[in-house]
Amino acid sequence: MGVAGTISTFGDCYATLTGMAESKRDTGFSAEEKAAMKARAKELKAQAAKEDGEKMVLDAIATMPQPGRQMAERLHILIKGAAPHLAPKTWYGMPSYANEEGKVVLFFRGGERFKERYLTLGFNQDARLDDGHMWPIAYAITELTQEDEDRVSELVKKAVG
Repeated sequence: MGVAGTISTFGDCYATLTGMAESKRDTGFSAEEKAAMKARAKELKAQAAKEDGEKMVLDAIATMPQPGRQMAERLHILIKGAAPHLAPKTWYGMPSYANEEGKVVLFFRGGERFKERYLTLGFNQDARLDDGHMWPIAYAITELTQEDEDRVSELVKKAVG
């Protein structure tokens, strides 16, 4: 029958090309994806109840294992110092910082979230990091040196510029 006869949808094509096992597709969302969806539902309820975003971010950071927690605590301080007008809140369970319109400009997540070996600092489309036709929107962090902290502060200032 050949490959052409077995692929009927984009999902089938993607699964074939990426080597994704049938069992993965059949089971639906991963545990990490389900946790993120539950966190997002909780955040929407908290927003409706006007809960304190700063407290939610600090609570999310407190759940992170070391050494990610220590880096997350430092990132929170750096971000608040570089862009005090951004509103801290959680976004899919991750600490994030939103502009005046409520749009998340940047976020970070611990490596344990998706079984990564690094903490991720990410920027969304409202971040003003444009540099020509291509620029980075996420950074892997394994340690925060003074030089790294200065770079994070510069990036945050540019993002909200």
